[in-house]
Amino acid sequence: MVKENTKIGITLLLLLSGLAIAGLFIVLFTELAEEVMSQEFGIFDSFIIKLILVNQSPTMDALMVFITELGSVWFLGTLSIVVILVLWFKGRDKWGVLFFIIAVGGGGLLTTLLKHLYARERPSINEEIDAVGFSFPSGHSIGSLIFYGFVIFLIVRGRQKEWVKWTVSISLVVLVMLIGTSRIYLGAHFPSDVAAGYIAGIIWLLLCLTALEWIIWQSGSRIRPVKGLRKMLQSGLRLAKEKTNRTKV
Repeated sequence: MVKENTKIGITLLLLLSGLAIAGLFIVLFTELAEEVMSQEFGIFDSFIIKLILVNQSPTMDALMVFITELGSVWFLGTLSIVVILVLWFKGRDKWGVLFFIIAVGGGGLLTTLLKHLYARERPSINEEIDAVGFSFPSGHSIGSLIFYGFVIFLIVRGRQKEWVKWTVSISLVVLVMLIGTSRIYLGAHFPSDVAAGYIAGIIWLLLCLTALEWIIWQSGSRIRPVKGLRKMLQSGLRLAKEKTNRTKV
């Protein structure tokens, strides 16, 4: 019993920590958006752009175009199908599939909503690198952070060896950072767009993972309000149906 209570306490602490961190990033995103819309990030954006473009060259151009494609809609969409198939057929993880779809699909909707809400123009328009529409926040940053972040979560909670988990996780974190850098280098986004994209992505990813962990915990815990709520709803529907049948008679 004590062991069960300890497990419940740790789980609740982790869930609340996830919500608290998400809340903190919501505050950070709001502050950043206000600063950007008031044009107070011009110096920061200019400094970062000049810093990144120091090593500009044809070879670097080609490398950045390749990296930016790793965060594109078509590429992440293709990989998402692969992840869903693996989770469904190999892992039999129905909750993982559901929340992965919610995370990735919801991230796309969130990006569209925020872009139209703030309607910030891009530094430059280039359809070849998917630089069209509004700029703030960066869709590549949001999408790549959510997708690769969810993959890291799946790997960390898997049964791989520790060195494999660390190697893959660090590599994917670096990749996400490089994707954001490529958007700045190629002139598709301001640095503040990329920063805002990372913050928004972290918020949505944390909320999705917290909800997923909550559902998983409820499925294996002796305290099951989710199942209890489902039974209440089923009883209510059954009573309503019986009342309707009696009325018809």
